[in-house]
Amino acid sequence: MKKILILLVLISLSTISYGQDTLTTFILVRHAEKANDGTNNPGLTAEGQERANRLNELLKAAEIAAIYSTPFKRTMKTVEPLSLEKGLDIIEYNPRGQDFISEMYNNNKGKTVVVSGHSNTTPFVVNLLIGSKKYEMLSEDEYDKIFVVTISEIGKGTVTVMSY
Repeated sequence: MKKILILLVLISLSTISYGQDTLTTFILVRHAEKANDGTNNPGLTAEGQERANRLNELLKAAEIAAIYSTPFKRTMKTVEPLSLEKGLDIIEYNPRGQDFISEMYNNNKGKTVVVSGHSNTTPFVVNLLIGSKKYEMLSEDEYDKIFVVTISEIGKGTVTVMSY
């Protein structure tokens, strides 16, 4: 409960405009626990589905403008409960390159978006948003991190890291 309150306070504070700087919030997560089905595109394990439901509970009261995911089953399934709760389509993005970050930002200035990615792409995006190479690739068994990044523009931001 305490984590939910802290997250909601962070999100609500991040949507306040200061002078001419409008703050935009990115909530970034790595996909939940993936199944080991022998394919290149596995879904989630039962534990992963539980984590996806916890993410939904955590963000249920937040004002979310958009939900983004890479086109893989595991990333889509991680944000699917939130998508259904909010009545928002999941917008696919290609994590190769950096154009998708500018597009997300330009389409959602002053709002809050959720981004579902991978062990390598999530820290990469956080680093680009804050303008500092602070975070390394997540370990293969690390599924519980949530990065709340608030920016006034790409490369100028702060980040809060929590577990869920």
